Amino acid sequence: MSANMIKKRGVNGLGEQDTERSAFTLCITKPHKTVLFLVNRDIVIYNFRAEIVERLLAEGYDVHISSPYGERIDKLTAIGAKFHDITMEQRGKNPLEGIQLIRAYDRLMEEIKPDIVFGFTIKPNTYGAIAAGKHHIPFVANITGLGTAVENPGIVQKLLILLYKYSFRNVRRVFFQNTSNRDFFLWHHIRVKDYAYLPGSGVNLKRFPLTEYPEDGVVKFAFISRILKEKGIEIYMEAARVIKERYGNAEFHVCGFCESDYHGALGQYQEEGVIQYHGMIADVADFMKGMHCIVHPSYYPEGISNVLLEACATGRPIITTDRAGCREVVEDGVNGFMIPQRDTQALIDALDEFMRLPYSEKKRMGLNARLKAEREYDRQTVVEAYLREVEKA
Repeated sequence: MSANMIKKRGVNGLGEQDTERSAFTLCITKPHKTVLFLVNRDIVIYNFRAEIVERLLAEGYDVHISSPYGERIDKLTAIGAKFHDITMEQRGKNPLEGIQLIRAYDRLMEEIKPDIVFGFTIKPNTYGAIAAGKHHIPFVANITGLGTAVENPGIVQKLLILLYKYSFRNVRRVFFQNTSNRDFFLWHHIRVKDYAYLPGSGVNLKRFPLTEYPEDGVVKFAFISRILKEKGIEIYMEAARVIKERYGNAEFHVCGFCESDYHGALGQYQEEGVIQYHGMIADVADFMKGMHCIVHPSYYPEGISNVLLEACATGRPIITTDRAGCREVVEDGVNGFMIPQRDTQALIDALDEFMRLPYSEKKRMGLNARLKAEREYDRQTVVEAYLREVEKA
């Protein structure tokens, strides 16, 4: 069939002939490619990378997602992504699970024959890279933070470094989110042939719009994270108790999935009126509207903290720690305060200083935060970086 015949048959622009012409045009302008994402939770792909999936689908690529099932997966399959339920233990260290995961990835890649694979977090990165290497498929690893098992010295760290060295032998590119993670890989001689930086997962500036700063009166602080010791929950609650005793108009909120270790502590602090615990919240942007400051006293091995990016995008000042993954987002005294890690008194001092700031200064910090998000952390920058990798595959 000639191009002239296609043009003539599609003259009405409405029927099946027009669909045939569009499909033919797509075939001659863009090669068909299949992209596979390997993640350990649905939240990893939906909350932070849905825009990448949407863009690839819009460009005509087949997009496959491997993850344990979660309700957010349905939102991605509804727009055209294909889902493969491969389960894994979030914190399991059983080597047999690793072998099973490699086999599962191997079978999946044999079935769908992806042109490129993207991995996120330790298990999908390492075991996925091994499977992709067997099939000679380009693999792009994303280091979204080292995790405590890798960062903390010990036998587990040594084993994981060996796993990284073996699995990353043929990885095409590694995306880092901060220089500390890159330095760790280079220091331990983990082979990184080609690497680049991404501004974390970026933040969707439309999904997290600048919102009106709340009126002065009751000053509301929020901790939004998994309830883990390393995320600073104990430090936050201890500091909250002190500030509540000093200021009757201070409120402290906690949101996030609670690990079993902290059910009792959260209940006790809430019963005493120190905090208000909201559990998991579906709409973080809407919740932040009512907050004056987001507090993230983390000493967890972050990539770039997503909650800090989201706080900045909504125009909320932040208080966080001087560690990789957090320090990059805060400019001390400009869009918030930076404190040392694991320092309860430093957090108390920062909260106290924030309470004493004039309303206009708090609001100014929030506006500075939004400008920083627009200038440095627009998620579209991240989307374009992934698209370039796919186009090169």
